[in-house]
Formats: sequence, C-alpha cells, structure tokens
Amino acid sequence: MFVQVIEGKAKDPDLLKRQGERWQKELRPGAKGYLGHTGGVTADGTRIDIVRFESEADARANSERPEQGAWWSETEKGYDGPVSFVESSDTEVLFEGGSNDAGFVQVMKGKVNDPAAFRKWGKDHEGRLKELRPDIIGGLDVWQADGSFISVAYFTSEAEARKNEPKMAEDPMMGEYMSHMAGDMQFLDISNPDID
Repeated sequence: MFVQVIEGKAKDPDLLKRQGERWQKELRPGAKGYLGHTGGVTADGTRIDIVRFESEADARANSERPEQGAWWSETEKGYDGPVSFVESSDTEVLFEGGSNDAGFVQVMKGKVNDPAAFRKWGKDHEGRLKELRPDIIGGLDVWQADGSFISVAYFTSEAEARKNEPKMAEDPMMGEYMSHMAGDMQFLDISNPDID
C-alpha cells in the first residue's frame, strides 16, 4: 500500500468538500489502484486527507492524469497558504485497518527514537489495546525514514473515544508508549470524517 497525506489550513472548507465529492464522482473511476480515502477538517481549521493506493506507481499515474491536475488547480484555492504532502509505502494497519463505519477519526503525528523497537512493542500490545479501547475499530500508520509517523485511528464515535480516554491514560501501557517518543505529539481530531 502507498499512502499520501495532504494537509493545509482550510480557507474554504465547503469548496474542499465539494471538490472531494467531485473527485469521487468524476475522477475516481479512472484512478487505477485507488483503495480509499479518509479526511476532514479539525476544529482549528486544518484540512487533512489520507489517500490510499495499491502502489506508488498507481499513485504517480493518478497524479499525472491531466484531469487530476485540473482538479487540483481548483481544489488548492480552498486552502489558506501552502499545502504539505507526506508520502510513504512503509505502512502498517492496526486491527482491520481503516473503517468506513468510523464516526470519529484522530490523526496523531510524532517521531520515535527507535522505530523497529516501537513497532515491535505496538504489535506485542495490540491485544491489550483492544481490551482498553473497544471504541477503536482500526488504524493505519504511515512511516518516514527518519522515524516520524502519522497514525490514523478510527473510532466508533467521538463520545465513546472521549469516554475511554481516561482509562487509557491511567494504564501503564500509555507510559510505555510515550517513552518511545522523541518529542511532543500532535493530535488532529476529525469529528465529521469523510470516508470512502
């Protein structure tokens, strides 16, 4: 799997949403290897989109389509300032991966000291996480070579996520999790996610 993460400040959230709907209707049929998308706007106006393709070659072929370029030229008018792109084929899924049934999505951005050790720790603790957080349907981690990551968590609902956060914070597992981090983490909450 190859993942593209697009992030920027939304100047016109409605335009961005309309353009997303237009892409699904008009451009998706010609996007070879397209697997799905998760996106939305956070409370502070950040628009973030996670787009999945079967391979990097498929993603590149999509980007090179003239209709994709024309669509993006119109879409980027909805942003206030520069838009960042993070791309990677170094990905991992949590549980069953992303879910179209999620009522709430949280995107976490951070960096770890030892990616291999952290990833092993994560796999070893999946069972415990499932016990603590039955509200987590699944997730997707996108890794960069420098140990930075973008983790996308899919929840049943925001209410359930908020209810279970204290239980997670009190568990020793959370301290272990944070001990792997190299610096602070950033959290982007999408209360009304667009998922396909």
